[in-house]
Amino acid sequence: MNIRSRTLPPGWYPGSGDRIEEVITDFLIDYPHDESTITSGIVPHAGWGFSGAIACRVISHIDPGVDTIVVVGGHLPPGDLILATPEEGYSTPLGVIDGDLVLLKDLQKEIHIKEDVYSDNTVEVQLPFIKYFFPNTHVIGMRAAPSMIADELGKVIAHAGKKLGKKVTVIGSTDLTHYGRNYHFSPHGSGKQAVQWVKEVNDRHFIEACIEMDTSAAIESAGKEKSACSAGGAVCAISFAREMGIGKGNLMEYTTS
Repeated sequence: MNIRSRTLPPGWYPGSGDRIEEVITDFLIDYPHDESTITSGIVPHAGWGFSGAIACRVISHIDPGVDTIVVVGGHLPPGDLILATPEEGYSTPLGVIDGDLVLLKDLQKEIHIKEDVYSDNTVEVQLPFIKYFFPNTHVIGMRAAPSMIADELGKVIAHAGKKLGKKVTVIGSTDLTHYGRNYHFSPHGSGKQAVQWVKEVNDRHFIEACIEMDTSAAIESAGKEKSACSAGGAVCAISFAREMGIGKGNLMEYTTS
C-alpha cells in the first residue's frame, strides 16, 4: 500500500497518538459542543499551537456517518490549477487513513487535476483530527488555486459524491490575514490598532463573503486585501455546500494567532 508519510517537522502537531488524544481532549474541554452537523467547513492551518482548537472543533461537527472527507488546502498562485495526493493512504500518529481513490478517479474525469508531490501543511495538519473523530472514513487531500477553479472543484465534488452514493464532506483549509514584517504586510503599523484593523476590517471582509457564500467576493478579498492565505480551500468548501443546498454560512468561531 502506497502511504503518504508525515512531512511536517515536530511542532506543527503532536508526534504520538497518546499526545494527540490529550491535546484534542484539552481543545474540547471547555467547548459547548452540541449535536449539530456541518455540510462543509473552513478551518485554519497555522499549526495546532496556534489554530488547532478551532480546526478541531469544526471537524468534530462533521456527520459521523461520512464516507469521505475531502480536505482542500492551497499555497498556490491564482494562475495554478488543482493538485491531489495520489497515495492510497495517509500516515498519522493515530494510524493510517485510507484514501478514496475511487472518488478521486471520478473527479479526474470531470476536472483537470495534477499530482501533488510536495510537502504542504494545509492538508497534513488536519489529518490527525480526522483520524481521531472518524477512524474509518476515507480522505482525499487536495489543493486548489485561489480562483474560480476552486468554485468549480466544489461543484464537481458534490456531483461525484451524489453519483457514487457517497456521503462526502469538504473541509477548506484557509488562514486569514498574514500580518506583520515577516509577511511584508503591515499597512496599519503595529500594536493594538493593527490587531483591531485585522479583526474588524480585513478578516471581516473575507468572513462576510464566506457567510454569504459569495465565492467571487471571497477571491477578490483574498487577492486585493490579502485577507486570506490559501483562499481556494474556503472557496471550494463554500461551492460544495451551495451545491448541496446550503444557502448561508455560519461563523462557528474566530480568533487570531
